[in-house]
Amino acid sequence: MSPDSSDPAIPSLQPAQPVTLDSTVLFARGKEVRIRHAGEEYRLRLTSNNKLILTK
Repeated sequence: MSPDSSDPAIPSLQPAQPVTLDSTVLFARGKEVRIRHAGEEYRLRLTSNNKLILTK
């Protein structure tokens, strides 16, 4: 008997949808956001040309 994909007991194999964050929320308090990832700190900066730069 093959598993029924509509069965709620069977986990979905679909990838999770990515989270979308609005940059106005991220940069509400300034032109730089710091992000910690795997023990490292990164800086996401908003330039004067309204571009994003990610640096370690």
